Amino acid sequence: MKLAYEAYDKTGKIVKNSIEAKDTAEATESLRRQGLYVTNLKPATSVKTGELSTPADGATRKKKVGQGKRLKHLAVFMRQLYVLVSTGTPLVEGLISIERQTKDKYWKQVLGRVRQRVEEGSTLADAMSEYPDYFDAICQSLVAAGETAGKLPMMLDRLAMVTRKQQHLRSSVIGAMVYPAMLLVVAVGVLALMLMFVLPRFSGLFETLDMELPPTTQMLMMLSNFLLAYWWSVPFIALGAFFGMKFWLKTPSGVYAVHTIAVRLPGLGKITQSFATARIARLMGILLESFLPLLEVLALVRDSTPNLHYRNLLGKAEQAVTRGEPISSAFKDSSLINPTVYEALRSGENSGQVGPLLLNVATFLDEDNEVVVKSLTSIIEPLILIVLGALVGFVAVSMFLPLFDMTAMAGAH
Repeated sequence: MKLAYEAYDKTGKIVKNSIEAKDTAEATESLRRQGLYVTNLKPATSVKTGELSTPADGATRKKKVGQGKRLKHLAVFMRQLYVLVSTGTPLVEGLISIERQTKDKYWKQVLGRVRQRVEEGSTLADAMSEYPDYFDAICQSLVAAGETAGKLPMMLDRLAMVTRKQQHLRSSVIGAMVYPAMLLVVAVGVLALMLMFVLPRFSGLFETLDMELPPTTQMLMMLSNFLLAYWWSVPFIALGAFFGMKFWLKTPSGVYAVHTIAVRLPGLGKITQSFATARIARLMGILLESFLPLLEVLALVRDSTPNLHYRNLLGKAEQAVTRGEPISSAFKDSSLINPTVYEALRSGENSGQVGPLLLNVATFLDEDNEVVVKSLTSIIEPLILIVLGALVGFVAVSMFLPLFDMTAMAGAH
């Protein structure tokens, strides 16, 4: 099959092309050997990343697949299919049952096509490979391993656990940021109202004063006059900044800058590293426990990791293993990985229990990360209130400062 891919080379440059391969796993491995880090892989008939298509009937139906919706659908699907298959329900009947219960028409379309492929004799993993935007390489590899070893229910259970964890993490982070985001909007709104409606009332008074205004008052007056005269330009400026930033974030330099800030920024960097480390440890543990070869595990985890710095680190781990060195050697001096993971890898290599130890570490880190998210919420909310109060206070003081100066001058005379 012909697959279109988007990848980064070792310099961080985006490469877009197509490749002929039996399935997505083979394509990913082939591109990895070429030194490319795959970020998106889909059938060449698809039009855009995240769009679905049904090539069976010649008609293409498209639907943008958001990450939140994808995780929600996958978590429910894996859990339902695990329950049905583990209780002896034939795979096709299980797929029919889940398809029948599905309300979302696009997800129903995906399940219908997967079920159709299985009925035609394809394996579940091959059927899933038609929709890599829903079923990524890790999902396909675990399902394929389960089908080969006759342990499909166990693999479905593990996939259900992974997707539930990812969904819970995403929901926790989004939930933690909702209230601070609302406070930020209120802060901007209050500041805009003061500049456009309150400050102009003082402008006439300031013009009658035979004195030089303080620099802060002059700055606010200039900003207020600009907003009153050119308020219509504000949406265009905001949209221009938004689309400009969006375009820049798609460039290699933009991607690299954002990924670097995410792991290096004081405070935020440590939190990002902790979440990334937990995810890598969990995925590696699950894949190793599923008896996948170590090099394949590293390649799968690397390709599913969004941050370039972690991709490079996992690439170094692949090279170390290829040279016959222990995997822990690549993580020994890295500031990106929690030292607990390095110790777990080193101990696991000595005892032959790398998978279980990594899963234990991932659970431990997940618990810590949940506490961090809750603590972060309790810190950010009062911080934004303080900033809001400081901004309002700054505007108020800047407005009344000339009056205080005038009173002081009158008293002196």
